[in-house]
Amino acid sequence: MEAFLAAPGPLLDVRTPAEFAQGHIPGALNLPLFDDAGRAEVGTLYKGQGRQAAVLRGLALVGPRLEAMGAELTRRAAASPGAPLRLLCWRGGMRSASVAWLAAQLDLPAVLMEGGYKAYRRWVLAQFERPWPLRLLGGRTGTGKTDLLLALAECGVAVVDLEGLAHHRGSSFGALGLPPQPSSEHYENRLALALRGLEGAPEIWLEAESVQVGRCRIPAGLWRQMKAAPALAVQRPLEHRLAQLVRIYGVQDPQELAEATRRIARRLGPQRTAAALEAIAARDWTAACRQMLDYYDRCYDHDLSAHTSQPVELGELSAEAAAQLLLQRGLVAGSR
Repeated sequence: MEAFLAAPGPLLDVRTPAEFAQGHIPGALNLPLFDDAGRAEVGTLYKGQGRQAAVLRGLALVGPRLEAMGAELTRRAAASPGAPLRLLCWRGGMRSASVAWLAAQLDLPAVLMEGGYKAYRRWVLAQFERPWPLRLLGGRTGTGKTDLLLALAECGVAVVDLEGLAHHRGSSFGALGLPPQPSSEHYENRLALALRGLEGAPEIWLEAESVQVGRCRIPAGLWRQMKAAPALAVQRPLEHRLAQLVRIYGVQDPQELAEATRRIARRLGPQRTAAALEAIAARDWTAACRQMLDYYDRCYDHDLSAHTSQPVELGELSAEAAAQLLLQRGLVAGSR
């Protein structure tokens, strides 16, 4: 598995588009042998009439596409001269073997992933059970935790951006202005590779999150380690926090902001909800954000109480200056 992942050459996943969308090895390209309907049809034949009937129907479906698939294999191989095509399907069986046969007819070297994507998923889940030297960066909403983590990464600190990998900022408003979220399965795939790339680091810094980042769920093994990890709690003045939130959310669609506010209306309470919606309608972003902070501060304080945390006051410092301060004070380990 490790050798296959580290090898050069194009990584081609020959499963269906739906399988690929549910989850795949980050960096892989989808070159489906069957479309979704074709795979379902072949699978039904295999169960009902046996392997021979399924293979014959598969040949009928794939036959008209062989020329186009061969051309695509040739194009991908040309982009990495001398490196074999790396092929995988669900279990490393007939689909990837069939594409490898086609590559061989074109004199293109190819290697198959033993066990296919199913084996990769076992490898992914095993990564979260390994012990990692986790440290958490906490802080109330608007303290700029993500910006600080990215600034630390620029300084060579080992960082995993849980929110960036999830395309979500972790609140009712977290998806605004960001790309669609991956599935939880693919989120796990991305997290596993991020951790693998930091192997050997003395510390790995993550943001103190709840277990759910939008619709993406932090895997159980990693979450258990996060709950036991020590935390550094960033503190900033209220006005700085409000300005940070206005910078992020003041450019979002007001209707989407209002809808996100209504989703937490029961937790905000009727008075705060009404005041927030009125401020959004008036484009008074500071007033709108102020209404949210009381609720989110209470949620954050409750979550952080489960951790051993050390407060650090960063005032109005930029993310870059704050990162340098944490390194100078020895609160964060330097270059990995």
